Amino acid sequence: MNDSRRRRSAAASCLAVTGALLAAGCGGEASGSSTETTSLKGTPVKVMVWNPEDTQGSAQPGVRLTAQAYEKWINANGGIKGGPLKVITCNEKNDPDEAEKCAQQAVAEKVVAVVGSYSLAGDRYMPILQKAGIPYIGGTGVSAAEFSNPLSFPVNGGTPAVFAAHGQQLVEEGCKKISGVRYDLAAAAIVSQFLTLGVTSAGGTPPKDLKVPVTATDLAPQVAAATKGSDCVSVILGTHSDLFVKSYVQSGAKTKLGSVVGNLTPELAETTGGSGSPLEGAAITGYYPPTADAVWKDFVQAAKGKDIDTSNGANETTWVAFKVLTEAAKKLPTTSSKTLVEELNTTSGIDTGGLTPPLTWKASTALPIKGLNRIHNTTATELTIRDGKIEWVKEGSTFVDVRKVLTATPAG
Repeated sequence: MNDSRRRRSAAASCLAVTGALLAAGCGGEASGSSTETTSLKGTPVKVMVWNPEDTQGSAQPGVRLTAQAYEKWINANGGIKGGPLKVITCNEKNDPDEAEKCAQQAVAEKVVAVVGSYSLAGDRYMPILQKAGIPYIGGTGVSAAEFSNPLSFPVNGGTPAVFAAHGQQLVEEGCKKISGVRYDLAAAAIVSQFLTLGVTSAGGTPPKDLKVPVTATDLAPQVAAATKGSDCVSVILGTHSDLFVKSYVQSGAKTKLGSVVGNLTPELAETTGGSGSPLEGAAITGYYPPTADAVWKDFVQAAKGKDIDTSNGANETTWVAFKVLTEAAKKLPTTSSKTLVEELNTTSGIDTGGLTPPLTWKASTALPIKGLNRIHNTTATELTIRDGKIEWVKEGSTFVDVRKVLTATPAG
């Protein structure tokens, strides 16, 4: 029992590498300060967003673009309490020193919050924000500090929630013998543990754990090992999941595929046959409703013509984070870092318009696991790929809460 609890607690220290592994990365243009102009006369609400661009590793230009799209959209719709939202951006370049500089800039600019940002260097930027009393709202969950620092307000349950829910979903969809394919990295091993936790909590047999060397380009051996004796394979290879699918197609295997959102994508389905793709019917577990759902209509509209992938989890999280900022600020007589922190820590529920359940960060709703105690929203969504698009697995589906799964004391 104690060993199991220690394994779940140790997951916090591995979340940074896990985020880098699972995030959907792409190239992009350089970031800078916002140039948005507005005729709104109320008090401006100044915030900051940072993300890596024009760099090796996991570039996330969509985070900045989403923040700027939200700025333009909210200002065109009355702003925040009649005042304009002003977004300042910073390129942290996947460099801890640069992330620290971004945090120092946030302090110098006296922003009321850092919102919806992406950076692996939480151990460098969070102490700076904490000292200045600046909240970090809805970071994209790729740094361990985001799930432990008292000034962090995550909007989803990160790796623990989504992989526990994924294991549950696979069993619910009839998978009896499951293989999990992941990179041979410590962080991916932690992912595998949460997957196993979800599978066994739903009454399934622990999945076969198959490791892929990080330098591998031909995954035929892993495909053969994963599909032999298994009826379902969970592909946990981030943006390199296409390597597995390519070898899978060549093998002629018919084993059902699945993963968390961001691994098996609509784009990958399109390049492997569309509605005839082996990804058709895949079990996809996410944090939010599919972007085809009406709850995303504002984001989809705001993103038009802006090279924003609305199905990218980091971009979606950024939009949700700005919704949280807006709804919290509406309740305040004046918006400051101090009043925001107080509101977020005491709110009975921030309404995100159905993108998440109502969000709260009260002490009573914290996940009682050391290192993950800033996780309050322990829900996930069960999705699938249908006709080449990510949709709800069933009509009328809603959020699935895995809090009991994450906090259950295993037998023995």
